Amino acid sequence: MNTVLFANQVATRVPGSMIEVQSLSRRYGNTLAVDDVSFQIGNHEIVGLLGHNGAGKTTIMRMLSGYLEPSAGSINIGGLDLASSVQDVQQQLGYLPENLPVYPDMMVADYLDYAATLKGIEHAQRRQEVRRAIAATELTGRALDPISNLSRGLKQRVGVAQAILGRPSLLILDEPTNGLDPDQTEHMRRLIRQLARHATVILSTHIMQEVEALCDRVLVLRNGRLALNQRLDELQTSRTLLLCTDTSIADLHAYLARLPQVARLEVQPELNGRANYALTLHERSELDTAANNIAQCVIKAGARLYRLETQVKDLQTVFREVNRDGH
Repeated sequence: MNTVLFANQVATRVPGSMIEVQSLSRRYGNTLAVDDVSFQIGNHEIVGLLGHNGAGKTTIMRMLSGYLEPSAGSINIGGLDLASSVQDVQQQLGYLPENLPVYPDMMVADYLDYAATLKGIEHAQRRQEVRRAIAATELTGRALDPISNLSRGLKQRVGVAQAILGRPSLLILDEPTNGLDPDQTEHMRRLIRQLARHATVILSTHIMQEVEALCDRVLVLRNGRLALNQRLDELQTSRTLLLCTDTSIADLHAYLARLPQVARLEVQPELNGRANYALTLHERSELDTAANNIAQCVIKAGARLYRLETQVKDLQTVFREVNRDGH
């Protein structure tokens, strides 16, 4: 079954949508960087945005933030049309770019106060909001340190702290764990999960493990188009069964191919004198029923059944298939 599903059609409605993107395109001169992209993201979802360099991820993030105007299409965030309400939308947005422009000589607290001022947070609420952001990112003990003295992991926390100033309902995080050590990465994961209790999170990263660890859904871009839009739990639920038997029945594959649940049968290379098959089921076939029928077929044919299991694909495999199979 072809994994690639170009999603330039009307996006399926997500109940309680935070973001609604419809037929979004962006040109740079003659180059079409984003091509007719539609999707919706629900409240408090953590969604991974994936794609090779040049696939359109950064352009989409910049359009969602109001930094770039689309060439065509519409963006609705929190019930507001971005084109006509860009300032109102930006007030409910937190953005962590991959390379955050910080001022190394400033203390953490001073920098966050400056960032809060730029966000238009009223003076009366500014100090309380800075304290809240520092506490949320566990920077209390480093609030008076110059940013230049911080490790990369702590600087990333400062970036997240500035992003959550003003309690935004949408967070866009670009490579938040890039360059972090395992302990720093785990801390960032915990922080993102906590933030998702109060905000929708878009996570752009090249690190598949981060998407698998954090995200509810994944959007995969290829050549400016949306090639995949699917929940991770559904994406990793395979309709292919892997069968390992002995080689005593030469015509076993013919028996298996005649089973009504089997849409496609692939004979795989023998290993250690054992026959291996990959059986892809029809969409409407019930998995347990199909597995039982396959096992009964093997036994009735007089072969030994060594293994019958569902094929599980990791996100890296799916990502490769999306970028290999589509046209």
